[in-house]
Amino acid sequence: METLYLLIEIEVGRLDEVLARLRAIPHVVEVQAVTGPFDLIAKVQAEHINEALDVVIGKIRRISGIKGTETLVTVSAG
Repeated sequence: METLYLLIEIEVGRLDEVLARLRAIPHVVEVQAVTGPFDLIAKVQAEHINEALDVVIGKIRRISGIKGTETLVTVSAG
C-alpha cells in the first residue's frame, strides 16, 4: 500500500465545497483543515504509487477552487 499526503491551497470562501468534493474521491482516506500556508491536508492511499498519483493529477488537481498543491510521497525509513 502506498501513501501520500497532499497539501492544498484553496480559494477564499470555497473550503466547504472543496472539502466535500475531496471526501467523495476514492483513495482519499482522510482530509483535515490545517493552519499555515496551506488550507487542507489530504491522505491518499492506493495499491501502487502510480495509482495514487493518478488520483492527485486526474481528480484532485481538477477540483474547482483549488489554487495549488504540494505532494508528499511517503518512504520507508530505517
